[in-house]
Amino acid sequence: MKFVALLFTFIAFTSFGQDSKAQGILDKLSKKMKSQTSFYIEFSSTMKGDGFSDSQTGKGWVKGDKYYASFGENTMISNGSKTWTVVKEEKTVYVSDADDEDEDMVNPRKLMTLWESGFKNQYVKETTLSGTAVHVINLYPKSASTADYHTVALYVSSSSNELKKVIMKMKDGTSMTFRMTKFTSNPSVSDSKFVFDKTKYPGYSVVTD
Repeated sequence: MKFVALLFTFIAFTSFGQDSKAQGILDKLSKKMKSQTSFYIEFSSTMKGDGFSDSQTGKGWVKGDKYYASFGENTMISNGSKTWTVVKEEKTVYVSDADDEDEDMVNPRKLMTLWESGFKNQYVKETTLSGTAVHVINLYPKSASTADYHTVALYVSSSSNELKKVIMKMKDGTSMTFRMTKFTSNPSVSDSKFVFDKTKYPGYSVVTD
């Protein structure tokens, strides 16, 4: 469960002190995300540290405050009231109230809006990523002394105003890179997608917090 938590984790802080150029780009990105009634993303991720490297792929659907995310062999489902975290390796489903989710845990909705609070920002440069022009913006936590991450780098498409890549850099030298490989605006998705169906997980233990 600890490893799964790391894969879905970002640290939240109180926002302050913004770079005007960076903030302008992020404001446009926020406006675009808030205009979505639903969205679908696919991404790859790589976690690297001292002597280890692990790569996974994931995908997620978001509709309002509901979401469904699969990451490797694990799944997170929320109907806006309850959240189910399905850990295949343990054959266990962890259930919690959506309002009581760990602030350090991130769902696809938070992933696509993580810059909106908790960090000061700084514009770094414009470069290319797989042939696409992108802005690079660094986020720094306000509470640097208590934060596990010292920097989060965002890569935002100059033309489409979409988040393309995120690099999270931890103080212990570990880094995690998310690369967005697909983004679909306003897909049609049934509310049933965001409800846990126990019959799909025979033999799993259900643990309620």
